[in-house]
Amino acid sequence: MKNPKKTVLIVGGGSAGWMTAAYLNGALNQRGEQNNVQIRLLESPDIPRISVGEATIPSIRHLLAVVGVDEIEFMKATDATFKQSIKYANWVNNDDTFYHHPFSRMQIHPIDFSGQRWLQSDRKIPFMETCSTQPLICEMGLAPKMLGPWDMGQPLSYAYHMNAQKFADYLRDFSVARGVLHTSANLVDVEMAATDKITAVVTDQGERIEANLFVDCTGFKARLIEEKLKVGWEDCSQWLLCDRAITMHVPYDKFYPGMIRPYTTATALSNGWIWDIPMKSQRSVGYVHSSAFISEADAEKEMRAYQGPGCEYLPSRVVNFKVGRREQNWSGNCVAIGLSGGFIEPLESTGLYLSDLGAVMLAEHFPYNDDDMSELAKRYNRVLSNRYYEILDFINMHYCLTKRTDTAFWREVQKSERINPRLRQKLAYWRVKTPSAADFEDAGFSGLGDENRPAVDTAALWNHQSYECILYGMGFLEEECDERYGKIRPPMQLHPAIFQRLTAAKQKLPPHAVWLKQAVGMNDYVTAMRPKGWV
Repeated sequence: MKNPKKTVLIVGGGSAGWMTAAYLNGALNQRGEQNNVQIRLLESPDIPRISVGEATIPSIRHLLAVVGVDEIEFMKATDATFKQSIKYANWVNNDDTFYHHPFSRMQIHPIDFSGQRWLQSDRKIPFMETCSTQPLICEMGLAPKMLGPWDMGQPLSYAYHMNAQKFADYLRDFSVARGVLHTSANLVDVEMAATDKITAVVTDQGERIEANLFVDCTGFKARLIEEKLKVGWEDCSQWLLCDRAITMHVPYDKFYPGMIRPYTTATALSNGWIWDIPMKSQRSVGYVHSSAFISEADAEKEMRAYQGPGCEYLPSRVVNFKVGRREQNWSGNCVAIGLSGGFIEPLESTGLYLSDLGAVMLAEHFPYNDDDMSELAKRYNRVLSNRYYEILDFINMHYCLTKRTDTAFWREVQKSERINPRLRQKLAYWRVKTPSAADFEDAGFSGLGDENRPAVDTAALWNHQSYECILYGMGFLEEECDERYGKIRPPMQLHPAIFQRLTAAKQKLPPHAVWLKQAVGMNDYVTAMRPKGWV
């Protein structure tokens, strides 16, 4: 006898809800060409979305490919631009210095000794510029794609900046046209068959909606996973002190800086950092900070000072957040995706990524034939928790390696009690040897499904090369290198392949704004002003 078709109800829209709906439909229903799983999304018409500019990482391109969207149409609909790197300014010292964390790196030799060679040099060339051309391609303001066919060898990896609300709307329209059901109503009740099993939800329109699997995308309210299933929240704010952001959109018709940066900028300020995300018609800036160290009014004043004169009339909004994770992302027949499942400040652009990961892993662990979802849930929870802690460690590292002492905030984040134990062990080990792939091996598969087993960083998101980028960008081992190799060391010799790649990039890659105008129809804007610190 053929099993009845499975039904999924996603409660909550926004980016998390529609990314989940679109991906499940793409992966499980072949973009709507098949009808294996009925996917429905319940979205409140009364809950405002957190509308900010979002920066992504290259994994978003997998999601878009599975969903089946055309890149050009997607970029037009979401105000999107390219992102090739994150530029960190003033993170080491408050002196206008910076370093890049790019998406592409060149490995010229079979064994990568880039880190060791750089540590033994005079370190006058930034580390990533010795093994990647993308930092300088970014500083030249070039797009990662040519206007014609690509003929520069290995393609450059990239992601996007986009308007998150437009992204949700685009995925909604795309998915509904391909079979996803959309209900606009408010959730008023959740019916339970047992303490860990939801049978149906009831809306303010009087409709009762049943499903086999429920996905909670209701944000920090966590209407299903927390309110009904009572799954707890692990607070991680002792490692990351920021808990609030003040955001503002800066339109190009008044404030066009003359170019579109092909990267995200993260500039450290007095009590946190400010994101600067360039989209096709405006920039999104947001000051992520700690309410324990700076008032809301002073934070807004500092954000506007970052932008410069003339922005006083631009509206701003405050977003409060909590750093932590759901103790179980999947409990019973409910899966939490998005803010209901966890949040880490978006220093490495992982906001949309965690929703992306939740959807991808749910498709991979989808309960087709088994009403008892416990084994699938165990593995799903293990993967999600490992990835969460990987992100937590990586973000924590940016703070604890700073040398800034100009404010109480920066002095506090360096204290040993603010470095989580996993990261502390990594840093201690990397003082003995440089990072390598073997540092992230997870040999604990005998404990498959054991939720009490400590989290393991499997480098699924950031490998040893990414850790090297941040470590050496932040001046890690500076004093140790003087002791080991002497204070007078030879200059770093760049491989000819780096020069060849840069020469080709200058000749063949258009300025980012030129690509956007010709490929996705970006408007012409008159250069008005450049924000403070604009390079």
